[in-house]
Amino acid sequence: MTASTNPQALPIAITMGDAAGIGPEIIAKAFRDSPADTKGCFVVGDVATLRRAAAVVAGHGVPLPVAVLNHAEEALHCPPQCIPLLPIDLVVPADAEPVPFGQLSARAGQIAGDCVVWAANAALRGEVAALVTAPLNKAALSMAGDWLASFPGHTELLQALAASHSHTSVAQLPVRMMLANDELRVVLVSIHVSLRDALAAVTFDNVLQTLLITHHALQAVLGRAPKIGVAGLNPHAGEGGLFGREELEVILPAVVAARVQGVMASDPLAPDTVFMRARAKGSQPGEFDVVLAMYHDQGLIPVKYLGVDKGVNVTLGLPLTRTSPDHGTAFDIAGKGIADASSLVAAIRMARQLCAAKVLL
Repeated sequence: MTASTNPQALPIAITMGDAAGIGPEIIAKAFRDSPADTKGCFVVGDVATLRRAAAVVAGHGVPLPVAVLNHAEEALHCPPQCIPLLPIDLVVPADAEPVPFGQLSARAGQIAGDCVVWAANAALRGEVAALVTAPLNKAALSMAGDWLASFPGHTELLQALAASHSHTSVAQLPVRMMLANDELRVVLVSIHVSLRDALAAVTFDNVLQTLLITHHALQAVLGRAPKIGVAGLNPHAGEGGLFGREELEVILPAVVAARVQGVMASDPLAPDTVFMRARAKGSQPGEFDVVLAMYHDQGLIPVKYLGVDKGVNVTLGLPLTRTSPDHGTAFDIAGKGIADASSLVAAIRMARQLCAAKVLL
């Protein structure tokens, strides 16, 4: 394998996120405090915002300059404890003053969206190893303009960009969200939709598709077929049809169909206990490698309860590696220098692990 095709020999792009939120300052903290993890990474964003973030987190006697790059690969040779930044052509002027902290704005949404588009296309072209996305604000993204406004978040935007790159439709490039930390992995059947629409999305095809995407993605990471615990939709997984028949008529048939294709998936299990059964404790692994959750909050509440500082969001099914911190823009504390960069650092580490798994395939 040549260096040009080896993702471990390429830099990792970190998108700036919403400039009014904590994204830029947790990026600055990560480069300040975790030089080994951020080595070979660079930020996609604008100079003024990152310099402001560097000033917010300055302290402990550690200078934190922003090194402006001409090309992404220059990040591989940057010294530690500086922020390598690749400015991109933004619809909003890059030399403008940064947006105010904690304020929702179309300008911040536009910049955040532009950064994701650039970085995703670079990853699709094979110019960067992986994409780590700092939090963007969905409301700001929706204010940004006609095209960006059509996407409720990173996942859907990345799916559309990947489909366009592959000359296919979004429907033919299904993706799923996985939330992971050291104790638990969860993959969701549906993501950013209303609860009513999420219940309607629990169909045979969607459950089967999610099982297959989960199986193939984690098989590459683990080097074996993952053990998937399947959460029921209803209390007590329907209690044999007493509390709903989705488990009997939709979920279990999809599980059976997946097993025919080599997927190791459980029958639908009570959703109030399956996450505890899957949780790893220290060196003791859980009963399952991952839990398939039927909708967004069913899966994210247990992961986030274990600590948002440890959680990582991974998009499965894309022809690129994308990870993200498991938290939002936190407008209420932006600019105060108190935001925790742990989840971002975990996302960078996860991106490297996924790139290494690709090399081993």
